[in-house]
Amino acid sequence: MAFLEINGRCVAYRLLGAQTNPLVVLAHPLGMSQAVWDDVIPALLPRYRVLTWDLPGHGASQAANGERITPADLAAEALALADLAGASRFHFAGTSIGGVVGQQLIKVHGERLLSATLTNTGAVIGNPELWNTRANRVRDEGLAAMAQEIVPRWFSQKAFEASPALKAGWCVQMGRGDDESYAQLCEMLGRDTFTGQLAGKGVKVQLLGGSDDLATPPATLEALAEELDGAPLEVFEGVGHVPSVEAPARLAENVLELLSSRADNVS
Repeated sequence: MAFLEINGRCVAYRLLGAQTNPLVVLAHPLGMSQAVWDDVIPALLPRYRVLTWDLPGHGASQAANGERITPADLAAEALALADLAGASRFHFAGTSIGGVVGQQLIKVHGERLLSATLTNTGAVIGNPELWNTRANRVRDEGLAAMAQEIVPRWFSQKAFEASPALKAGWCVQMGRGDDESYAQLCEMLGRDTFTGQLAGKGVKVQLLGGSDDLATPPATLEALAEELDGAPLEVFEGVGHVPSVEAPARLAENVLELLSSRADNVS
């Protein structure tokens, strides 16, 4: 792991693979960390350079600096890290709030993207009341207390049966996050949406979802597909909100198929 100061805040990142390979940037879900990609990265590395990072107050990244966080701020982190890697253009994949980062890149910086894979996300996720209520509760109760309620929504029942320690492990990870950063990101999700802002951008996009996703069900992805000029959508049966954890091999296969279809697959 390495660190880079971006806009006065220390950001933790990993940059793996051969410098000559095309770059793939991966963005993690809210409340988690860049570790969600650990089982996907090995499938990418033979042909791609991979960059992951921790969002504000998540993993090893410094907490938010007090000002409200916007999608533009998060996209700026992705771009700064891609610049550090020397990639003028790159592939992107993001889940949940990571997919929101991808939508911001598509909206404003489409010329930098070779492709975008957006999973378990939406142009609109939930509603302002839901997110503002959660933000207030996190400030009052703390992430460690709320993790027991939130983490079960991330995964399918099948995943919990296959790995009984899954809930406990991610509750620990979530509980170590910064309460205020998480609360600000909740408020961002309730405030900043992408309806009517993604059409005609010329970026090759694929959408992936999970049939058992409670946070961004398939209908949310279907609405996003319409916003993205009918981008193809595949729903993984029996998978919840985080396919990189529940179905990493299948997710890697989908990502690799899209990446390999790009004739301009260069950095």
